[in-house]
Amino acid sequence: MRSPNAMPLAGSRVDGAMIALWVALMTIGLIMVASASIAFAALNYDDAWYFARRHGIYLMMGMMVALFVMCLPMSVWQRYSGYLLLFTLLLLVIVLIPGIGKRVNGSQRWLSLGFISIQVSEIAKVCAVIFFASFFARRYQELHFGWQGFLKPLLIVGLFVVLLLLEPDFGSSVVLCGTVFAMMFIAGVRLWHFLLLIAIGVMSLAAVAVFSPYRMQRLITFLDPWADQFNSGYQLTQSLIGFGRGEWVGLGLGNSLQKLFFLPEAHTDFIFAIIAEEFGLVGAVVTLALFAALIWRIFLLSRQNLAMGRVFPALATFGIAILFSIQVFINAGVASGLLPTKGLTLPFISYGGSSLLINCLLMGFVVRARWELHTRVSPLPETAARIQRRVIPVQEVPA
Repeated sequence: MRSPNAMPLAGSRVDGAMIALWVALMTIGLIMVASASIAFAALNYDDAWYFARRHGIYLMMGMMVALFVMCLPMSVWQRYSGYLLLFTLLLLVIVLIPGIGKRVNGSQRWLSLGFISIQVSEIAKVCAVIFFASFFARRYQELHFGWQGFLKPLLIVGLFVVLLLLEPDFGSSVVLCGTVFAMMFIAGVRLWHFLLLIAIGVMSLAAVAVFSPYRMQRLITFLDPWADQFNSGYQLTQSLIGFGRGEWVGLGLGNSLQKLFFLPEAHTDFIFAIIAEEFGLVGAVVTLALFAALIWRIFLLSRQNLAMGRVFPALATFGIAILFSIQVFINAGVASGLLPTKGLTLPFISYGGSSLLINCLLMGFVVRARWELHTRVSPLPETAARIQRRVIPVQEVPA
């Protein structure tokens, strides 16, 4: 039932521009997975369209998941956020049990459900965003005024990171830490607490990278991949060759040479290099521009939710925007040689069932947050008013 103080908003309940950007990225993903995987699929599966067909099925499943999430009120997610946290931690433990977790390329990150293998770290990212959005919305006073509220989320993040590193999954650990730290800052953690948090996080992740031999080798290779281009630097050098071949406008759709068994993981982690080769600098910039526009729309939605006193949706959508931002930055940075090699998919574009399903779930959550903007509670709660002081004055999102 609508609150007596509820005030309807003008404009559309659905952000058409956001939906169009989402669909555009998924369309690019389907086309590029088909293009990048055709030779590999023909050789290994005797079916040139093997990965394209499966990606299309995952897309349909993703849209069904998104539609389901769109039907769930924000209050449901907030109410059961604690149970989601416990469920995620349980999955992170189960996946480490020999015989249950599926090991691929030396990492035990997947749970096999028969028709699909779920990467548990993808679920962990979603549940972390939802749990911490709920936690910060409810415990603002603790977070802002005391050590207890600062240490509690820090310990939970630490538990997540330890379990992820045991898989091992360093990339997801970085993404999760970056997302939660950004949410803590916007939720009102004291500046010196935040700087201390950043220092601890950077030193911890740096120590993990330095004291792990194969991660240290990746860092050395990143500095000069051409020094060992046929061994540890092979993947990065082949990716850079793809960028070089693309020049300004690319070789044309389907004309990539690097996907012909030169570039490993061409349809997954390094699909951005194939985009750059087939569509050149123009295609790469357009792809990044679509991501930037989508992420910006989500940021605007977060700010508008905050203006209307909806703290949980505001923090959750902010976390989703940060999550997408970090993943796009790392994937594009790795493919272009800006960052050390790390296995992270490009949202909505790379082949990967669990990644695509989770990203569609997140977009369904965002669409629902926009839908519920048509009812706001007045006056603005104190928590939302305090958090607003951390952000730029809110601008209305165009209908």
